[in-house]
Amino acid sequence: MSDWKRYCNYLCNCPEIGLLIDISRLNFDTGFLGGIEPEMQRAFAEMSALESGAVANPDEGRMVGHYWLRAPELSPSVGISSEIEFAIRGVKEFAADIHDGVIQTAGGKRFKRILVIGIGGSALGPQFVSDALGTSRDRMQTCFFDNTDPDGMDRVISGIGDTLSETLAIVISKSGATKETRNGMLEAMEAYRRRGLDFARHAVAVTGSGSELDSAALSEGWLARFPMWDWVGGRTSVTSAVGLLPAALQGIDIDALLQGARLCDRITRTPETRRNPAALLALAWLYAAKGCGARDMVILPYKDRLLLFSRYLQQLIMESIGKEKDLSGRTVNQGLSVYGNKGSTDQHAYVQQLREGVNNFFVTFVEVLKDRENGSLFVEPGVTSGDYLAGFLQGTREALSEAGRESLTITVDQLDARTVGSLIALYERAVGFYASLVRINAYHQPGVEAGKKAAGEVLALQKGVLSFLSASSGQSFSAEEIGSSIGHPDKTEQLFRILLHLAANPDHTVSMKRAEPLWGSRFSR
Repeated sequence: MSDWKRYCNYLCNCPEIGLLIDISRLNFDTGFLGGIEPEMQRAFAEMSALESGAVANPDEGRMVGHYWLRAPELSPSVGISSEIEFAIRGVKEFAADIHDGVIQTAGGKRFKRILVIGIGGSALGPQFVSDALGTSRDRMQTCFFDNTDPDGMDRVISGIGDTLSETLAIVISKSGATKETRNGMLEAMEAYRRRGLDFARHAVAVTGSGSELDSAALSEGWLARFPMWDWVGGRTSVTSAVGLLPAALQGIDIDALLQGARLCDRITRTPETRRNPAALLALAWLYAAKGCGARDMVILPYKDRLLLFSRYLQQLIMESIGKEKDLSGRTVNQGLSVYGNKGSTDQHAYVQQLREGVNNFFVTFVEVLKDRENGSLFVEPGVTSGDYLAGFLQGTREALSEAGRESLTITVDQLDARTVGSLIALYERAVGFYASLVRINAYHQPGVEAGKKAAGEVLALQKGVLSFLSASSGQSFSAEEIGSSIGHPDKTEQLFRILLHLAANPDHTVSMKRAEPLWGSRFSR
């Protein structure tokens, strides 16, 4: 079959959302889609059950309902539907009150900036939307605390400078106990305090009802509180108040964002595989990665505004798909590794390896047909910069195909709030379908919890080290000696690394006397 005939045969056209998906440059045979159809129909049925309110996360005994966020009428109860509608209305009213100066700073000025404090899905989704849709005409400028890196937070606060008094802080944490977010909140509070500002008069919470954060915001009189529900996971929360509140404050059309997601949800509910772009996307992953993550997924959007798309997809896909056990409890170690940057930048970076190096990947090209709002300069006779960008995409796609490297292409008419909503919904549903096809639970994350537990154990060791050094003031010890003294001789490596960090910072008054070899260095307090 010629490339053209294969393209026509496998192209999925979704004019309702201005999207095309082309899987023809994956080298599956003509029997692949038909052979996998029974499994795909099972995935459709499981998705339908999930949307109807089935308990999809047995670990926590909860439903998974991010699809209801843009279609509240489909939720399994009137109560949930009302809560969603109330939250969206609340987001719009609060944003309007901020923009109109009804809600002002303690000094009687309008808020001009937003500082979003979150981690993981509470930051990646809002960051992607903000960067993809931001303009010089934004109602408010947005910045983020998205890590527990002190220098990173100092850098953000330094960039805000004297406008901190006009900066609205949005703290996002479902439990209110997520350490990175809590640390960011405390650092922000201190920054406001140093400027003589009352943090509560500048703060908004997005959190679970009755959480630590919710209780603190209520008792301290924060400006507002918005809900996070237990049936919405962090990585699928961008169409809840988590993403909608920062977007609305920035001036993004959240109605259009929700409309795009809602329309894409509607299209991707069809059980006709060839007409369902999310189903085709999931099947492309299944084929390309051999059903076990054997190849990496490289995301190449040819649009600067989609620079953060791969970062957003890393969490959505890898946290959902990266699982040790399948639904029957068998060890399968499933996963899909995701990375990417943007075209045509990558033609000067890792495309060389993609074409000629190890063939352990498949590419997703993302194409935006509309270059800019107005006409473009001809940089050569009859050729614009946008023509070059489109040419580089086509050329890279062809070059990879000629070298036997597989790809698929997603094309959208233009990049606006509606399209961003569609892309979010497309990948959310593709993740759900793929998980069904490989028989894993996409909606829990035991590995993340294991990492948090391990971090807690390290901090407990640190407390033991500091207590021992304080009680032995004036004496110095090696890491091995400290380990033996505090009853953890098996933790010498962790203790040595803890001591290196403590000695590099003034906060805990730990001194280091370097030795050769380095691990023989001695520490005191």
